[in-house]
Amino acid sequence: MAELTQNDHDKAGFADSEKNVDEAISTQVNASGHEQELDRQFGLVSIISAGIVTGNTWTALGGAIVVALYNGGPPGVIYEFIAVSICYWFVGASIAELASAIPASGGVYHWATVAAGRKYGRPAGWFAGWWNLLAWIFGASANSAIIGNGVLFCYSLYHPDLDIKRWQVFIVYEIITVICCAVVLFCNRGLASINRVGCFFMLGGIFVTVMVCAIMPSYNGKGHASNNFVWADWFNGTGYSSNGLVFLTGMLNGAFAVGTPDCLTHLAEEIPRPSSNIPKAILAQIVVGFITALVYMISIFYSINDFPKLFKEDSVFPLGDIYHQATGSRGGAVGLVIVILLPICCATVGCYTTAGRMLWTLARDGATPGNKSIGKISPRFENPFNATLACGIVSICMGGIFVGSVAAFDAFIGAFVILSTASFLAAIIPNLLSGRRNIRPGAFWMKGWVGFCVNIIACVYMMVFMVLYCFPYAMPATADNMNYSSLVTGGFTIFIAIWWFLGSKNYTGPMVVLDSVTLN
Repeated sequence: MAELTQNDHDKAGFADSEKNVDEAISTQVNASGHEQELDRQFGLVSIISAGIVTGNTWTALGGAIVVALYNGGPPGVIYEFIAVSICYWFVGASIAELASAIPASGGVYHWATVAAGRKYGRPAGWFAGWWNLLAWIFGASANSAIIGNGVLFCYSLYHPDLDIKRWQVFIVYEIITVICCAVVLFCNRGLASINRVGCFFMLGGIFVTVMVCAIMPSYNGKGHASNNFVWADWFNGTGYSSNGLVFLTGMLNGAFAVGTPDCLTHLAEEIPRPSSNIPKAILAQIVVGFITALVYMISIFYSINDFPKLFKEDSVFPLGDIYHQATGSRGGAVGLVIVILLPICCATVGCYTTAGRMLWTLARDGATPGNKSIGKISPRFENPFNATLACGIVSICMGGIFVGSVAAFDAFIGAFVILSTASFLAAIIPNLLSGRRNIRPGAFWMKGWVGFCVNIIACVYMMVFMVLYCFPYAMPATADNMNYSSLVTGGFTIFIAIWWFLGSKNYTGPMVVLDSVTLN
């Protein structure tokens, strides 16, 4: 690893600022210390759209809404989401200032490397990068599974005698995975437009869903739920005796929806003026995600008129059952399911975009097997083609896990939050321990005690809840309902450590350029 500070530049004979600028322009070296290989095709509107789409907040909540309802019912879901969102505001602010200071495609991988200093930077960046990469692959797989269940639900509404099997969900899962990955592979020039379209689906979809859920129950004769049902009636379906613990563990569902504040940072090398634009986009992602998700939850909870029916074991897509209750018709339910599946498809494209960039970044620094091939940019498709393809292949293989065991597949999906959280901690904790001195501030930087307080709150939240999110989903714990996310996280961490000892000799680490003239 080589960290190029201003003093290093002066010693090398680059003291003159005009020469620095000319050198940066001629060689196109970006903040990662590498030659600029990707076109800066995302404007501010496009990158904000990418954040809203990939962040996927209200649709992610909807896709797993019944699982969340076990932890407190409607009031539990609402208040847990508000609590976890507030916590992630601190996490998002911490990530925004790091992204502003070092806008590189590796995101946490680069920040952890610099924040931990010369002695510990290489291993810190290594683990942060791999954790983050795995999290995004698992996130993409989760989206494909939600889409697969939603598609089969729509089909089953018109074929009530259909006995849905896991292999049928698997087929749709694989089709969606291939299509979304292919879009990233072959339509690189269109990604900015796809994100804008996805943002339209995301915002238009929430408007349509809220209006339908607010109006239709009054016309289908079933009426709306009571205020007490939405805001006060606590439902504990987990088997835990402590409602306080149920509330805390239930925050995992909200974290799954809002725990992606880093998604934009992996596009840093494709954005003009990333030091200032990325923090703006992260802010927009957080604000829009919070408002839309909160309004969405309130509207669908008021449309529920048969709460016990949502927990029937044969339901492949319980959210569709809520829509069916809200509209009173199969066509209305199918329409609302399509409204939520379209944004999730766009979000899945965003996940593969992010995962591919993350793997490519690791590969070009020698951190992956076959790094010479994976770390290349395709001259034909102008993107990290091999890296994105590798991520897609891993996700395709994960579909086989779903066929074999839903519990095992859920363990990988559940590890998404834990792995991404671990990668954030790997960057923010070293930044705190170094007194926030190792990273040179960017356009957005929280000065003085404000930065320390925000970072500390973010770290305390993440460290405490990483433990809570490993608790069993329900009691008494059985082989079928056990939370195996900690096993998946620990197992992959062991493999990452083994690969560190076997493959790190070829690992150069990121050469981060801290001189501001090369950041923008």
